[in-house]
Amino acid sequence: MTEPTPAAAESQPGAAPAPLMGASDIRRLAEEIGVRPTKTLGQNFVIDGNTIRRIVAAADIREDETVLEVGPGLGSLTLGLLDAARAVVAVEIDPVLAGRLPDTVAQWRPHAVGNFHLVLADAMKVTELPAEPTALVANLPYNVAVPVVLHLLQHFPSLQHGLVMVQDEVADRLAAGPGSKTYGVPSVKAAWYSSMRKAGVIGMNVFWPAPKIHSGLVAFTRREPPATTATRAQVFAVIDAAFAQRRKTLRAALAGWAGGAAEAERCLRAAGVDPAARGEVIDIAGFARIAEARAQAGS
Repeated sequence: MTEPTPAAAESQPGAAPAPLMGASDIRRLAEEIGVRPTKTLGQNFVIDGNTIRRIVAAADIREDETVLEVGPGLGSLTLGLLDAARAVVAVEIDPVLAGRLPDTVAQWRPHAVGNFHLVLADAMKVTELPAEPTALVANLPYNVAVPVVLHLLQHFPSLQHGLVMVQDEVADRLAAGPGSKTYGVPSVKAAWYSSMRKAGVIGMNVFWPAPKIHSGLVAFTRREPPATTATRAQVFAVIDAAFAQRRKTLRAALAGWAGGAAEAERCLRAAGVDPAARGEVIDIAGFARIAEARAQAGS
């Protein structure tokens, strides 16, 4: 790999943007450490510098922020984040990739070595980090994108905003509102923590290997959950039950959860929700009211 000089790697006011890794750099680095992208870990590495810059710009990172990056891989997005933020905490599950990342940062961004923190771990199990992140920016594996986002929002309340790149269909689900055909469990549970919106579509050819589907960018902003005496777990249990058989009315879909159709109807009416409605038209506040009605009945 061609090694940039420290002077070239550090952006100065009015200077050209710091260099980012391109396709040849990524492939050369992968060959150097004996890595081939695996479907098992959902590895598709971004090889286009303009796409990196687009992601970083869309994430709206402030200079004083600490960014949490999940699945940094070979570090192409990491370099762009280090240019924009005060610090980056990278969580990587692959020990080979994780082992090379500090050297990559030292090579391409020598001035930012002290701003880079690496955590070798499964993002689904992380509950502590070496620094408190305020933003999440990540190219997430398609098969675990939703549970990773929900886990991180639950365990790291310091995360105030972010941008994740996921399968385009998943992006639509996360950003969907009540009444949409794509509105479902991911949409409602994500809405407990934040407002989400679709922020763009990414083509296939900017990845190595190129996936067979487009990727979508989803931006989010943290907000308070609905005011309710029900717990998050109680609300999420209602959501799961409502969408387990999404074509059923809520009276029927929630019968098992409530202990019978009659009790489900009572909870729905107490929450101001039509028992004949379906889950796909109920917002997060409505699900919270349903959970609260049931919890109060059992107290």
